[in-house]
Amino acid sequence: MLRIGCHLSSAKGFLAMGKDAVKIGANTFQFFTRNPRGGKAKELDLKDVAAYLEYAGENGIAQILAHAPYTLNACAKDAGLRTFAYETMRDDLDRLSHFPGAMYNFHPGSHVGQGAEAGIAAIADLLNRINEKESAVTILLETMSGKGTEIGRNFEELRQIIDRVEDTGRLGVCMDTCHVLDAGYDIVGHLEEVLEEFDAVVGQERLKAMHLNDSIYGLGSHKDRHGKIGEGKVGLDAFRAIVNHPKLRHLPFFLETPNDLEGYGREIALLKSVREEP
Repeated sequence: MLRIGCHLSSAKGFLAMGKDAVKIGANTFQFFTRNPRGGKAKELDLKDVAAYLEYAGENGIAQILAHAPYTLNACAKDAGLRTFAYETMRDDLDRLSHFPGAMYNFHPGSHVGQGAEAGIAAIADLLNRINEKESAVTILLETMSGKGTEIGRNFEELRQIIDRVEDTGRLGVCMDTCHVLDAGYDIVGHLEEVLEEFDAVVGQERLKAMHLNDSIYGLGSHKDRHGKIGEGKVGLDAFRAIVNHPKLRHLPFFLETPNDLEGYGREIALLKSVREEP
């Protein structure tokens, strides 16, 4: 069975997100833990959480993915921003403890002129401090397109972060199709080779989820402009290969395309139509 969903607004609560997911044929979903451009989070409504968990169980929704706000920069030059990143992630993980199997995805960060090595060290330090308080939530480093001073523009940078983290039992990677193509990995013409390189550098076992996004600018552009499925430089044939690939087909897939709820429903139906079940 294809595990697929999209990014939903958490403004109305978890039960509402669950109902929206079912409405468009999804069996999982992603959401921002708080305002993506801010820092404050709404108080967690435990009654809503309980109602959502009951509804999710009845409707086959499993292993949702939370996305950290864009303002979380684990390798910021400013010490106050790094403290904000730690406190935000710690709070988010505490909240996610109410959702069995939930995962937490974050952009590794931007070193803002300090250099990649310093940025990588700061990200690993954050994760080591986070691990001092045990959590059942799996944390995912997202592959990035390489714009500006982003960390995670290649598999080697992700590996260097992982190597500096003392306890990696709950640490994985979320691969974004737009980002990896824009970073220079040809998932359109050489998907097998890209996956082999990921396995050799990071380890296939670390890949826990995928963001399915087409790319407006394409291979090596370092632009990070998402497109609708089949309408960009990735193209439908590549997405067909991705959702059916033996190394990927078991993963949960999350759409972050420029769409409304109805548009997401059409894309979910499209991807289901190209899925080849045994």
